[in-house]
Amino acid sequence: MVETVKTPWHLWAVGVLALLWNGFGCVDFVMSTTQAETWLAQMGMTEAQIAYFNSMPAWTFVAWGVGVFGGAIGAILLLVRRQWAFAVFVLSFLGWLASVVYAFLLSDGMAAMGEHWPMQFVIGAVCLFLVWYAWRSKTRGVLR
Repeated sequence: MVETVKTPWHLWAVGVLALLWNGFGCVDFVMSTTQAETWLAQMGMTEAQIAYFNSMPAWTFVAWGVGVFGGAIGAILLLVRRQWAFAVFVLSFLGWLASVVYAFLLSDGMAAMGEHWPMQFVIGAVCLFLVWYAWRSKTRGVLR
């Protein structure tokens, strides 16, 4: 007999917040790649920051897309209580990590981002939390 674990209230809170957070990331990705200069300027980026953004290699956009769309898909999988949420959140984290490696180790991203560079570590902390939360939910039998 398979025992069913009741869905904890916090799964809904974490799942909905994760979907909103990553949903904005998806909107930002789509707008940044389709309406680049207009969107980026509207978001408060300087001309130097926009030039840095436009000079990024294609693989960084792939990593960024994996990060944000993976996070949104992971949130949906979390809300429908699927074990795949953990693996997808790990993939999302790896997308973020690849972006950070480029920004801070392979280019002068910290200087280009100005005072906004700490936001990258807030994003990373959220990614790690979601990986941990999905793993914890999976090991406790909340995710099927």
